[in-house]
Amino acid sequence: MRRTSVRQKTVVENVAIFDIAEEGKGVGRAGEMVVFVEKAVPGDVADIEIFRKKKNFGEAKIIALKTASSLRTEPFCQHFGDCGGCKWQHLTYEAQLHYKQKAVTDALERIAKIDVSHVMPILPSPETRFYRNKLEFTFSDRRWLTNNEISSGETFATDALGFHVPLYFDRILDIQKCHLQTDPSNEIRNAVRDFAIKNSISFYNLRNHEGGLRNLIIRSSSTGELMVIVVFAYAEADQRNNLLEFIKVNFPQITSLLYIINQKKNDTIFDQEVLTYAGRDFIYEKMRTDFSGIKTVRFQIGPKSFYQTNSHQATRLYEVARDFAELKGHELVYDLYTGAGTIANFIAGKVKQVIGIEYVESAIEDARINSNINNITNTKFFAGDMKDVLDASFTAQNGKPDVIITDPPRAGMHPDVVNRLMEIEAEKIVYVSCNVATQARDLLVLKEKYEVTKIQPVDMFPHTQHVENVLLLQLKK
Repeated sequence: MRRTSVRQKTVVENVAIFDIAEEGKGVGRAGEMVVFVEKAVPGDVADIEIFRKKKNFGEAKIIALKTASSLRTEPFCQHFGDCGGCKWQHLTYEAQLHYKQKAVTDALERIAKIDVSHVMPILPSPETRFYRNKLEFTFSDRRWLTNNEISSGETFATDALGFHVPLYFDRILDIQKCHLQTDPSNEIRNAVRDFAIKNSISFYNLRNHEGGLRNLIIRSSSTGELMVIVVFAYAEADQRNNLLEFIKVNFPQITSLLYIINQKKNDTIFDQEVLTYAGRDFIYEKMRTDFSGIKTVRFQIGPKSFYQTNSHQATRLYEVARDFAELKGHELVYDLYTGAGTIANFIAGKVKQVIGIEYVESAIEDARINSNINNITNTKFFAGDMKDVLDASFTAQNGKPDVIITDPPRAGMHPDVVNRLMEIEAEKIVYVSCNVATQARDLLVLKEKYEVTKIQPVDMFPHTQHVENVLLLQLKK
């Protein structure tokens, strides 16, 4: 191994990549230093440039690939390497599944310190492209230029509609074709951008908070319905109407055409009024079940509704949770972090009653609607902060649950909620998580009273390092 210095950056030759880190970067060693290498794959041997050094590790990029790993494959997207999404396109799907499963077992062993010998093989996604039902694009007048564009010497327009470039909150990569959502997603995005440029509707400036167009959100469903939300900032009324009418006329298949005027300094829409330009203010999604007499459950999805972004895998994920619970029909189930009540309504036909709790009040309204449209009468939903709602008086009033299903956000459960679960002592806890590290952290406490008897990873997001994991915890006798 030979080191040289280039512009105060260290170049190290013939570095062998032997693992993948949590952020999807390859892991190697430069002498005694662990290095995390962008776009590197286990099995690669490469010359790398270390551009950032910390106390115990370095961050690097490949400057020459000497030996390509057998796990490599050709990326299918023209934006790979510049876009912040789909960072594992250069890794075969079989290898992606292997390293996601490894991430689950490593975290549970290292953090929760439990036996993982019984972990089940990860469930692959049936679709590895065009699997998302929701994408959010950003308008910007500060387009990110790729290295190829810069080296061409040509002049490019500064307006862009696409995704944020990693580490640059105000720079947007203009997307021509995204492989995450089925058509007409690409056609709508490109048509909206071209119409706005042609008609001199300004794009938003994320630093100065100026400009007419801010975001474009496209939601699709397995029922074939389509929702488009245009978020404006400072566009004139006639500009708004002209653009919305253009979308309505040119894309008549849109079920729900909505718009928002957001002049805040952040992009969140949960505190904003949503206005309907054409069609309904919601779309329908459906999920198969094995209820007696009910083959599918329908869900009403509004602009602020949470729904798993991989529709097909969402069904499999909820089937795992239902099967882990081994429901017999007499159970009282608490569904924590219920969102729009998808899990609660999915299992309602298998239990005596489901009680859902969720922080976002509009999501609880969706949950109640979703029960009503499916004629489900054995659900109850409560809105509020989980650590405040789930107290002793709540359990006394609603009953001690036989099963608790919990599906918290990436940060995991609040310590007060974990402690409350320890006090409730339900016979079973089914823990669904999109972040196995925080799941393992919570498990470190729960394992004092609970034994993990089943572990099932589920791949919801191909070509990314993210993985869902479901645990069955049974109360120790």
